[in-house]
Amino acid sequence: MIEQRIMLNCDMGESYGQWTMGNDEQIMPLIDMANIACGFHASDPKTMAQTVQLAVQHNVKIGAHPSYPDIVGFGRRSLAMQADELTYSIIYQVGALKAMCESFNTEVRYIKPHGALYNDMLKDYEIFEAVIDAVACFNVPLMMLAVPNSQPFFDIADRYEVPLLFEAFADRAYLSDGSLAPRHQQGAVLHDCQAVIDQVTQLTEFGKIRTLDGEMLIIEADTLCVHGDNPNAVNILTQLSNAMGVEDDR
Repeated sequence: MIEQRIMLNCDMGESYGQWTMGNDEQIMPLIDMANIACGFHASDPKTMAQTVQLAVQHNVKIGAHPSYPDIVGFGRRSLAMQADELTYSIIYQVGALKAMCESFNTEVRYIKPHGALYNDMLKDYEIFEAVIDAVACFNVPLMMLAVPNSQPFFDIADRYEVPLLFEAFADRAYLSDGSLAPRHQQGAVLHDCQAVIDQVTQLTEFGKIRTLDGEMLIIEADTLCVHGDNPNAVNILTQLSNAMGVEDDR
């Protein structure tokens, strides 16, 4: 049993038309927070509506999951965008999900960028500020990776009065600089349930994660992410939610 309670989040609603990704109906009861795609890397109006309804049904907090406008590349390719262009793009996407939520008498509770946009904002303060500028319009927190040196991000977020929500990844390996190991690197994605449980236990009990190169990384996180497109996501989340008492805590 994992004694320290930490919220579980997962990327959801990433199907598109007749194309299906993930196991949303099986995963939603196992998590606390759903990062719902907003149409620029995945999803469509009907998918978005069904995912919002599913989250409401299971009392799961809804977060917007905007991305670069790159549905062909699933939002995993970096795009060169002007700061204001990026800000307006995020406002556009979150605005769509916000309206959909309101139609089902619920709301967007936080924003978590997807894919390349998520990674790029952690490397480039100008991109981070463009994201923060958009988030400030919605009066919700921004979810981002818990990084060793977070003060510069706090400084930018404070200027816009945007709270930060820090996450760690249950099913991803880390590098010694605190970044996620690139997906093409061997061992970057953890598929084995026990390996995920071990990493989460180490994080919740000791506040540390062992990196791919064998170092111990100190991490303070508010929530844990498991990727919905991980082939073993349902098994991983079932074990994690049982170990952490997700349903009992809601």
